[in-house]
Amino acid sequence: MQVDVINSDERGCTETEWLLSKHTYSFGSYHNLKRLNFGTLRVFNDDIVQPGKGFGTHGHQNMEIITIVLDGKLEHKDSKGNLGTLEPGDIQRMTAGSGIEHSEYNGSKEDSARFLQIWVYPNQRNLEPAYEQKNFALEDNTLKKIVSETPDLAALSINQDASFYLGKFDAGQTIQHKIRSKAHGDYIFIIEGEVALGDKVLKAGDSAQVTQLDTLEMQTLSKAKFLLIEVSVNTL
Repeated sequence: MQVDVINSDERGCTETEWLLSKHTYSFGSYHNLKRLNFGTLRVFNDDIVQPGKGFGTHGHQNMEIITIVLDGKLEHKDSKGNLGTLEPGDIQRMTAGSGIEHSEYNGSKEDSARFLQIWVYPNQRNLEPAYEQKNFALEDNTLKKIVSETPDLAALSINQDASFYLGKFDAGQTIQHKIRSKAHGDYIFIIEGEVALGDKVLKAGDSAQVTQLDTLEMQTLSKAKFLLIEVSVNTL
């Protein structure tokens, strides 16, 4: 097993009067040659947006974009006529494909919004842009698939060999996840609590890249919530 831990305070940072964004991988003005991507996982941003503020209309191409709201609400509008408000439990997938423009704003005038935005390289270029949104109710002590590379009515789709799982667990739980193949790796991001991965302890904001493993095993040291992303690491 190879484990590369990325501590919360090792992430890149963009901070303005309305945005605090932490970057696991190179993004914007943050450029780290050791953190360009993890296989087909290209961007992992942890964003906090102040009330009533947000990202004005801007464009994307040839990227699968997953947005997960953790706190507050986020309003989405795009050039294909899609409108949506995301709240905790809501997850959005946008295929940028041949080109799409969108805006994202904090829908509250009083409270900040926190969300994760994740970019994954697609398996084809110039796909037809698409938008999908779904609410997921998590069950205690269960790892729930929320994004799937194969058609699945219970999960959002993605145009890549990738799967996303979200889970919340009580303290003292052992989580086992069978990895699809040695050509795949798992990225784990701790949203809340503490998790042991072998002899390493991950706290909120920490993450880890795991490769060369058949089955991933973790133990929760406290109540915990985390995101697990499985991607091909031999593609790029």
